[in-house]
Amino acid sequence: MARNRKLIGDILRNISTLGEKEIEECLDIQREKGGRIGEILVRTKHVRETDLLKALSIQFQIPYLQNVTEEEIDKGLVSSVPISFLKRHVILPFHKDNGTVKVAISDPLNTGSIDDLKIFLESDVELFLAEPITILNAINMAYETHKESAEQVIEDMGEDALIVGLEEPIDLIDVVDEAPIIKLINSLLFRSVKERASDIHFEPFERDIIVRFRIDGVLHNILSLPKRFQPSIASRIKIMASLNIAEKRLPQDGRIGLKAAGKDIDIRVSIIPTSFGERLVLRLLDKSGYLLRLKDIGLSKEKQSRFAKLIHLSHGIILVTGPTGSGKTTTLYAALMEINSPDKNIITIEDPVEYQIKGVGQMQINPKIELTFAKGLRSILRQDPDVIMVGEIRDLETAEIAIQASLTGHLVFSTLHTNDSAGAVTRLIDMGIEPFLVSSSVVAIAAQRLVRLLCPSCKKEYTPAGPELDELRIEPSQLYGRQVYMAVGCDKCMQTGYRGRTGIYEILLVNDEIRGLIQQNVNSQIIKNRAIEGGMATLRKDGAEKVVAGLTSIEEVSRVTQEDIVE
Repeated sequence: MARNRKLIGDILRNISTLGEKEIEECLDIQREKGGRIGEILVRTKHVRETDLLKALSIQFQIPYLQNVTEEEIDKGLVSSVPISFLKRHVILPFHKDNGTVKVAISDPLNTGSIDDLKIFLESDVELFLAEPITILNAINMAYETHKESAEQVIEDMGEDALIVGLEEPIDLIDVVDEAPIIKLINSLLFRSVKERASDIHFEPFERDIIVRFRIDGVLHNILSLPKRFQPSIASRIKIMASLNIAEKRLPQDGRIGLKAAGKDIDIRVSIIPTSFGERLVLRLLDKSGYLLRLKDIGLSKEKQSRFAKLIHLSHGIILVTGPTGSGKTTTLYAALMEINSPDKNIITIEDPVEYQIKGVGQMQINPKIELTFAKGLRSILRQDPDVIMVGEIRDLETAEIAIQASLTGHLVFSTLHTNDSAGAVTRLIDMGIEPFLVSSSVVAIAAQRLVRLLCPSCKKEYTPAGPELDELRIEPSQLYGRQVYMAVGCDKCMQTGYRGRTGIYEILLVNDEIRGLIQQNVNSQIIKNRAIEGGMATLRKDGAEKVVAGLTSIEEVSRVTQEDIVE
């Protein structure tokens, strides 16, 4: 049987762009250092891991499994095998049918672990090939549901589980080292990761503490905790973030690094004193998350093509504007990944560095040692950069250096907090930049918002009334052959009707006409109106297109673009 098996290289040639030259190169590495040819091809980035698994699927005649959903996993079956064994061998028994267990594996040659699993399960197995990350995520998903929920932990905590009103810091440490409070915080962290929360809020009031998660940009009440837990929750989180547990009168900021459900999570902790005690907000950042590309962030094909041309310019400033949490940094990262190549020197200065990009020099500001955006930007200019990303233009000094950099042959990306694209022009002029410098340096301004995507499991078709269509200026003719949906709500989307987000954009190109208006120092509304006459699609219009495409609802676009109603 093994003699008749096709060679992996021959299979990969048929299903991927792999050529003879790459195979020979990897065979040389194999002869010199050993190892499997497939792994060498993936390591040298000649083929993707997905392509290798599909090739192995053909070679070994084992079905390829693209995904394992939570519904498909028999959690009792998974929990019957030690999690350490499953993770070590990247193997997952996920379903039992007529005495045969379906097993997902990433390496068909790891026959030892497959035999061991048969002994564990006392059953025959049917094999499926899947990516390691798919299997590990499914293992975490299965084991997470066996963890105690926050509600169960609270029920297990009697009145004597916590000691309230302790004055000595050492006693507080003793309190938070008790298992119940650790279980409570851990269960909330696991739950927040599972439910894709970006923030956890612990908000103290007179008689209780409200825990809220921000999911897809909207806050949801998750839990109400007894007031007596407050000192121990605050102390536990302070210890995790290496903060001063004795200090309760001043704001504190810290960081926590941990693994949750197999993901590396970076948590920024902010604590402020309020009249009812310390209020805590934890900002979660999934460091193992997939960095989005330009094609993934919600740009239409036309806008994507236009933006791609802009980011390949040799010099000038490209600004991305919008409120906090509107996805500006994600857009800039996507732009950097698009133009990142060995012939370009790209350096960023950020607050903080959220994701590491291979091949890009990334600097983090540190006000404590007076490393500001302006100071860091001056240093970057001595590093012979081609492209510079400045996390945010906050003051006149940073704006001046960024403009000088763009005028001396550098491409500069940055962000500003303004409601629309035209507002960025007046913001720079208000900072003290001369209009002629703004007009000669800024080449484009993109404004953006994030809208929630309708949950595919429960969205419902309906015929919108005339006033609804008028609000987004959707013509009835645009709906010919299309369907508008409304949000309903189900268990998969926490009864919100939405799951996930995408961007809506307006891109203002600074052409000769707009340049002339900037030099005349006219107000932003005139600039915006002239840009619309020239063909610029506003945020609301871009949102309307996503409604017509069935991606989001009229209500959601209206909510996100409410400040842009007057055009």
